Amino acid sequence: MKYCFALDLKDDPALIAEYERWHAPGGVWPEILESIQAAGIEALEIYRTGNRLFMVMEVGDDFSFEKKAAADAANLRVEAWEELMWKFQQPLPWAKPGEKWVRMEKIFELKK
Repeated sequence: MKYCFALDLKDDPALIAEYERWHAPGGVWPEILESIQAAGIEALEIYRTGNRLFMVMEVGDDFSFEKKAAADAANLRVEAWEELMWKFQQPLPWAKPGEKWVRMEKIFELKK
């Protein structure tokens, strides 16, 4: 299954550059990568245009958003990473209170 999400960065070139450095090879803390894989996320990509981020997440059959949220809440290192990333991020105008990444709705697909 594939899910797509959107989030905005603060519109500050210096903060955007720093955010990208954190996401360059070797920048993401190993514990974060481990938590992503342990949750059943098989592939994850983040794209940027301007200050808008787009994330594509491919998950296995055992993936659960609820289990991932519970595991993240119990992991101090994940909580520290999320707090650090919030320095760069800002919610989309239509995000619910406390919501960061907003799940996008697929409206078109072309398959052979």
